[in-house]
Parts: sequence; C-alpha cells; structure tokens
Amino acid sequence: MTLSVLGQEFTSDEKVLYELIMDYRVSKGLPEIAVSQSLTKVAQLHSQDLSENRPDQGNCNAHSWSNEGDWTACCYTSDHAKASCMWDKPKELTEYQFPGYEISCTGSASPSEAFKAWKKSKHHNAVMVNEGMWEAPWRAIGVGMFKGYATVWFGHHPEN
Repeated sequence: MTLSVLGQEFTSDEKVLYELIMDYRVSKGLPEIAVSQSLTKVAQLHSQDLSENRPDQGNCNAHSWSNEGDWTACCYTSDHAKASCMWDKPKELTEYQFPGYEISCTGSASPSEAFKAWKKSKHHNAVMVNEGMWEAPWRAIGVGMFKGYATVWFGHHPEN
C-alpha cells in the first residue's frame, strides 16, 4: 500500500518514518523538511539494494552500493575514503544535482526501531537535527524502507 505525503508516494512504513523524524525535529524547534521525489527514489533504491544484494559485507558499511543496478558500485568504509560515491548518488540517479547525505539502518523490523537507533547514535542524531557539521538546514528529504532496511537521504537544496 502506498500513501502520498506532499505528493510523494510512500509505503505506510516510509510515511511513519518520515513523520517520526518530522515530529522529532519540530520538538527540537526545527522546521519540517520538504519531501524530495529524487531523494526518495535514491532512498528506496538503496534500501532495496541493501536488502537484496547486501553490499554492506566485509569492510563495506551500509552506505555501500552493489554492482547489481544502474549505478556506480562502491564499498563505503569507516575511513570515509569514498564518501563522494555516496554523496553523489542523487546526481547519478536523478535530476537532483546536489550532494545527498544518508543515514541508514540495516536489519530494522520497523520505522520506530530505525528511528530509535538513529536517536541513540550521536552521529545519526546530529544529521536528523542539524547539529555539529550538519548545522546547515536541510531543504529536501527522501525516505526508503525495504524488508527491514531503512535509509533517509537529506539535501541542503530544495528539489527545484
């Protein structure tokens, strides 16, 4: 079942995850973020790639992309040596011509579990609430969930 949020088609789980993040931001005095069709496409593709192809194995983490799709594969490691591979996915896969930044959760059974994990993580929480190096406001967001994998993409520029 898909639902529309600001014109974007979301599954019911994606809608719940979006609303959890927006409610959290509002509770911190931050504005809601406009849904981006492009960032949502990237999030949905990445969640599906993580679930079906598991590029997050070995030294690669959940920001990695497999070689099983119409994108450039990459192994994202904890030293961030290939950060641009992740940041450039919106430009590679959509008309959104700006970098995108992702938080991901693997093996989460529900939107609330992914959200709770991100809130507990200093670095993921900072992305959600624009703290530290992420203090520039987000102008676009995309949400993807697929078989227990959740990814949320953020952008500093609006969709158009």
